[in-house]
Amino acid sequence: MLSRTVLSRAARSAVRSPRSLRAFATVHNTSGPFTEVTTLSNGLTVATEAHPQAQTATVGVWIDAGSRAETDATNGTAHFLEHMAFKGTGKRTQHGLELEVENIGAHLNAYTSREQTVYYAKSFRKDVPVAVDIISDILQNSKLENSAIERERDVILREQQEVDKQLEEVVFDHLHSVAFQGQPLGRTILGPKQNILSIKRDDLSSYIKTNYTADRMVLVGAGGVDHAELVKLAEKHFSSLPVSPNPIPLGRLAHPKTSFVGSEVRIRDDESPTANFAITVEGVGWSSPDYFPMMVMQSIFGNWDRSLGASPLLSSRLSHIVSSHNLANSFMSFSTSYSDTGLWGIYCVSENVVNLDDLAHFIIKEWTRMAVGATEAEVERAKSQLKAGLLLGLDGTTAIAEDIGRQLVTTGRRMSPKQIEMAVDAVTVDEIKRVAQKYIWDKDIAIAAMGSIEGLLDYNRIRADTSSLLY
Repeated sequence: MLSRTVLSRAARSAVRSPRSLRAFATVHNTSGPFTEVTTLSNGLTVATEAHPQAQTATVGVWIDAGSRAETDATNGTAHFLEHMAFKGTGKRTQHGLELEVENIGAHLNAYTSREQTVYYAKSFRKDVPVAVDIISDILQNSKLENSAIERERDVILREQQEVDKQLEEVVFDHLHSVAFQGQPLGRTILGPKQNILSIKRDDLSSYIKTNYTADRMVLVGAGGVDHAELVKLAEKHFSSLPVSPNPIPLGRLAHPKTSFVGSEVRIRDDESPTANFAITVEGVGWSSPDYFPMMVMQSIFGNWDRSLGASPLLSSRLSHIVSSHNLANSFMSFSTSYSDTGLWGIYCVSENVVNLDDLAHFIIKEWTRMAVGATEAEVERAKSQLKAGLLLGLDGTTAIAEDIGRQLVTTGRRMSPKQIEMAVDAVTVDEIKRVAQKYIWDKDIAIAAMGSIEGLLDYNRIRADTSSLLY
């Protein structure tokens, strides 16, 4: 089964020279499986979490490159390239590739985000060598035929049209565009229509040459895999990968520092039945010491939807306020991280378009309360909910592989579930107050709003609430 996904929404201390020997490092978790990491001579990182009883495995390559590695002129290339990976290689036709994947009952997938590109396969334990062979082939030997490129333009344009129908996706794209305006993180993943229509084979080849290098890749295996065998497969299939002229260790900043811009974009449509908007402050990067406190603080507000029968009983004070006054249909708190920055905020959908000012006011009021009046009970509850969410999210080999790949690419190491649990447990009420004062109190905000938003008050009015003690 072949599929592709677009996502809108880490252990190596140094890169070795091509002549150096392999270096081994293991991260042990005595209470369960552990992550074993090897760096090959060309800089490629191989990481596994073996589950001896598992009959299936997920293997994939996580690449430290996404739409952020593009320019204005080439925006959309990374995603375009992901589509082309399934269109045949030097030794496999498109039909042959699909047939081979189906014959072993495997699932082959890929996705592009702002900072990563991922190709992975889920297969039976015995078919891991075939899966690695296929992934290495589509990564290194895609034909990129002009006829296939022309055919794929329409497919991507249709995909763009589908994404444009999802208001949440559109709002978050606009939110990035204003919060990081004029910078790579502010661009969309699919790219503008004119780029999709004009991207050429040379653009795709250039992106591969620049970004698909061994030192920026992690080959991950989870489930029914053997670390030594996967290292051998990596040496066999990935030894010819090029190395960056100036290798940067995984987890180190490879981009110019991003600046957060306090600003807004509003797209008013009075015909729309709802107002959809997001408010954010600048968040934290993956490696920030404030990462877990910010995650806990996000968990304090959580998500709420009035269609849930128990919605008035949820623990979040904000959910009580919103549900009791019918201020919104739903809201979703988020803490989105990138290598050097992030977005921390809330996304709301409301039919009560005449009370949007109240909704925005109570959101900011609850945010600023964290700086002075966070309570022990809500912090402990949020920690329990966050741990449950993080650990339940590691259910299955694909989720584990995703966790390993993302952590190694973004931070250069992998924290075990136990270490993550301990990091969350270490967050205190004082920590929450500290990060709220640092990131929320009297800080610029970015707003993206669509729909019936006439009732959403002026930017400066909302911004003023971030330092108001008048409730």
